[in-house]
Amino acid sequence: MRLSQSKSRRGFTLIELLVVIAIIAILIGLLLPAVQKVREAAARMQCTNNLKQLGLAVQNYASSYNSQLPAVESDVAAPAYGAYDGSFLYTLLPFVEQPALFKGGQPAPQPQAIWVQDQIGPDGLPIRQHAIKPYMCPSDPTYNNGDPTTTTWGGGSSYGPNYQLFGSQMPGGIARAPQYNIGNIPDGTSNTIAFGEVYATALGASNPGQSLWAWPMAANGGSSGNGAVVANTEGYGNGALGQPQTSPVPANAADHSLCQSGHTGLVMVGLMDGSARSVSTSVSATTWKNALTPADGNVLGSDW
Repeated sequence: MRLSQSKSRRGFTLIELLVVIAIIAILIGLLLPAVQKVREAAARMQCTNNLKQLGLAVQNYASSYNSQLPAVESDVAAPAYGAYDGSFLYTLLPFVEQPALFKGGQPAPQPQAIWVQDQIGPDGLPIRQHAIKPYMCPSDPTYNNGDPTTTTWGGGSSYGPNYQLFGSQMPGGIARAPQYNIGNIPDGTSNTIAFGEVYATALGASNPGQSLWAWPMAANGGSSGNGAVVANTEGYGNGALGQPQTSPVPANAADHSLCQSGHTGLVMVGLMDGSARSVSTSVSATTWKNALTPADGNVLGSDW
């Protein structure tokens, strides 16, 4: 008689399973911060590239318009800046590879207010509703399909131009056209902020608003309105030259007149020489003000 012997398989005990689960949890806990750091590094790189692209757009604009700088609101400087009522970022559209949208926003007769009118783009949508990728920081948490989270009126922007540079007070009281050109910025292009980060949606109770790229930065109260500007010299807002808010700041605490960023502990800025860099949110008020002011003659501090 042949005897058969069955071999039994030994399974995992409960303790062994718990150990395996604990090890997996530890590995995940170690991996997630690394993944988040990689994502943030990629977002910061994209933000840097956006600011460099905006700086290059300003340089190319100046090359096309006899060294002039774009104005925060184009109609105040017609015909040099085009006889249309458009925003700073609308004026830059041809220089960020969006010539069709720019042309579509200027039907005859001029001037036309793109921020009020519903000029239709090549894809059948109003020009102002388009999401412009170079105008959007991937770390800005206040977008909804390219629009600020509180409106579908128009596409948002994560960057505001320096009002003291592009909209400084002119003789005769016009405060929306630049008094400098690309070659005569007194403090130099490498010492002057051109753009700073802002949220597309800032809901702080003291100064809420949206940053809409098609809305003239000087319209509706400058930095208190729907456009976004940095260092507003018309006196709108409650902290126009104030330091950036500690980042990342919740949208419901963001002040529309200040810089803020979704990057941790810093804001990104673009300089007039076309470069981009990070600035710690702990930068002193003096250094920040000097970097925003094109003609104060002051040396930037060691915290720059």
